[in-house]
Amino acid sequence: MQNHKVASILQQVADYLELDGVDFRTKAYRRAAHTIETLSVDVADMQKQGKLEELPGIGKHIHEKIEEILETGNLEYLENLKSEFPLDMDALMQVEGLGPKKIKLLYQELGIKNLDDLEKEAKRHHIRRLKGMGTKTEAEILQNIEFARKSIGRQLLGDVLPLAIEIKQRISTLDTVDQVQIAGSIRRRKETVGDIDILTVTQHPDEVMDYFTQMDLVGEVIVKGHAKSTVRLYNGMDADIRVFKESDFGSAMVYFTGSRELNIVLRKIALSKSMKLNEYGVFQEDVRLAGQTESEVFRALGLDYIPPELRENTGEIEAAQRGKLPELVDYNDIKGDLHIHTNWSDGKSSIWEMATKASGMGYEYLAVTDHTRLPVARGLDEERLTQQMNEIDQINEEMETITILKGAEVNLDSYGNLDISSDILRELDLVIAAVHYDLRQDPEKINERISRGLENEHVDILAHPTGRKLKERQPYKLDIENLFQKASESGTILEVNSQPKRLDLKDIHVKMATEYGCQLVVNTDSHHTSDLSYMELGVSTARRGWAEKKDIINTLPIKKLLKVIS
Repeated sequence: MQNHKVASILQQVADYLELDGVDFRTKAYRRAAHTIETLSVDVADMQKQGKLEELPGIGKHIHEKIEEILETGNLEYLENLKSEFPLDMDALMQVEGLGPKKIKLLYQELGIKNLDDLEKEAKRHHIRRLKGMGTKTEAEILQNIEFARKSIGRQLLGDVLPLAIEIKQRISTLDTVDQVQIAGSIRRRKETVGDIDILTVTQHPDEVMDYFTQMDLVGEVIVKGHAKSTVRLYNGMDADIRVFKESDFGSAMVYFTGSRELNIVLRKIALSKSMKLNEYGVFQEDVRLAGQTESEVFRALGLDYIPPELRENTGEIEAAQRGKLPELVDYNDIKGDLHIHTNWSDGKSSIWEMATKASGMGYEYLAVTDHTRLPVARGLDEERLTQQMNEIDQINEEMETITILKGAEVNLDSYGNLDISSDILRELDLVIAAVHYDLRQDPEKINERISRGLENEHVDILAHPTGRKLKERQPYKLDIENLFQKASESGTILEVNSQPKRLDLKDIHVKMATEYGCQLVVNTDSHHTSDLSYMELGVSTARRGWAEKKDIINTLPIKKLLKVIS
């Protein structure tokens, strides 16, 4: 699916139009981008069927632009807009707190074109002189520049994983390919990734290389060889494919899955045993000891098999030596999703549609948790929440394959109070608390705010606990250990939010939380039926944090779950 690429280009057009002060067209392109981004079908298929203009916000003008993107991979209109404003817009937009209007002001008044210019002018205290800026804004910009730099050149796992899977599936259709697997940081399920690594076993490498370099996903061939080729895909990301013998494939998978830090330690272990380890196998002098499978490579080194998500040299090697690796939670352990939104608030699908999709995924239960009172999300007040509960009762009577739980995502106000009455909260099966505004409070205030939420008798779950958004927003200024201590004491469940931009709690916080004895839940925060598939990302994050089935409450059957949240 090319939905993300098309939506991204339309958003970039909107950003440049906003720089140019063209408000009505800016809004039109943003609406179109949102429509394409949230499609549950491939925009290319809709274009072939002549149905693009049936979509909301897609008129003739934007329809033509989408066709050009799909046919060429680029948009001449965007390139023309970029030439009018010679800025590194992508990098500047990564700086939290900067939008097109502020970027335009910085460019016009200070000649700022890129992150280096921005940092220089901030350090000179020139930004604070501009209208609407000030010393606080200048300090925040300076603080956020390094965060932005780390994001450049990396894309969200949730955006890249479907593309990597598609490439793998296409390669696997070739009769001459015996094995094909995804390696690298994608296989380890890192939250952001820099490239795509594909490994294959084939007796006909040239045929595989021809196919790989000629895919319609490819924008540019960088290197084409007999054993390795590199291409630049339409989304700007590089993808490598390598060919190995079947006897070497396991060792190659260990090596190219990484991490680099893990590989260094594995080679040291091999040397300590008078062995040699590389991508072709484990050797003692000239004798091959292992190489065909990953398990035999680890076994030759005296280690239990280490799941890819753990391969970061953060204690997993020592655990594998002692036979003490965790029994990681598995996607198939998940019995339901406890955080979803419907068209009662800011979701795009009905309760019935969400429940039908969840039932088809094999779930036992689904919690409807629409926003309360949040204006930007059409949040529910007490009256509408009561009406929604009545609808859920009706659907539960008609739908026998899944249980729909009554819930709400309730806002924690600036002081940690809930924004809906206790009387209505008592009627719900599940209450999620979350921070949605005043995100930049001082550490003392934000910690007190969240602590009050954790201690509230009605709150079962704290959603996206640190508030981060990958490549967009840094987390709140939290005392994270205090958060875990309070959650453990209160019994409040902490969420691993599976949205690609969130993955919050992140992996290292998952591990810390379980060490504090906190209970966790992996949710998707879905706003459309298609979002329910994000569960795999959240489970992968939990696995990277060493979480086991016993740590995750939505691995429980419904009767046991209700006892936990009652």
